[in-house]
Amino acid sequence: MTDTVLSSATRETVIGFDRPFVIIGERINPTGRKLLAAEMKVGDYSRVKADALAQIAAGAHILDVNAGIPLADEPRILAEVIQLIQSITDIPLCIDSSIVEALEAGLSVYKGKALVNSVTGEDEQMERVLPLVKKYGAAVVAISNDETGISQDPDVRFEVAKKIVERASDYGIPACDVVVDPLVMPIGAINNSGIQVMKLVHRLRTELKVNTTCGASNISFGIPNRDGFNAAFLSMAIASGMTSAITNPLHQEVIAATLGADVMMGRDPDCAAWIKRFRDPLAVGEGARRGSRRRRA
Repeated sequence: MTDTVLSSATRETVIGFDRPFVIIGERINPTGRKLLAAEMKVGDYSRVKADALAQIAAGAHILDVNAGIPLADEPRILAEVIQLIQSITDIPLCIDSSIVEALEAGLSVYKGKALVNSVTGEDEQMERVLPLVKKYGAAVVAISNDETGISQDPDVRFEVAKKIVERASDYGIPACDVVVDPLVMPIGAINNSGIQVMKLVHRLRTELKVNTTCGASNISFGIPNRDGFNAAFLSMAIASGMTSAITNPLHQEVIAATLGADVMMGRDPDCAAWIKRFRDPLAVGEGARRGSRRRRA
């Protein structure tokens, strides 16, 4: 069994084949959020704090943290945000940046075992990111593209993922600490992208025996009712073997889809998690009144 164990100073979250699906909350990301970007740039992290707490309350198991703001000091901001979030919650974090210096700044202040997002199959990037992952004892998201770009052939993407897993092993990083992103493309533009991902996820699980993740909302870009479509995609991806996803836990359709899939896949014994989340609470005093009526009968 492949388990990717991530942690804060006091809490573990495990991504694994036979474990409940892991939601990585995507909201702490200034890309496309002008107000959040402006606030983060000047050191106002009140919205970051609110987003963190809201995602946890909605069901996120890990939080993705990104500070990619043009013309800003990304290493400093990322480190400050990580320290803030770790001061208000013990949920593990995914440190998200394309800048190696920012990744190191975040890892240097992180307490626990983080997930690094990400490394690609480009030789130069692997040579810079993988030693950092090893140095700080982290796990890493491996994105299945390289110098040639994103292939439309799932077999090529599989080989890129295999290359990253093997190179990680050369640095002393085990396969269980490599979480592969098979790259989800918009189905409105590439109509067979869903089929590509399902086949690739199955191969990654059965042949490479690695955990997987993705930016789930990419699948629905440009089409209506995105939340409903994302939910359908995630249910099918989980059935194909996907074990986590970077997505928005504030979308109820997504949470329902993943919890329902856990039940179907036998990862929620007695439907306990589903019932806890969705059962109708009794009105105040109603339970007592029902019990009283039964006693009188």
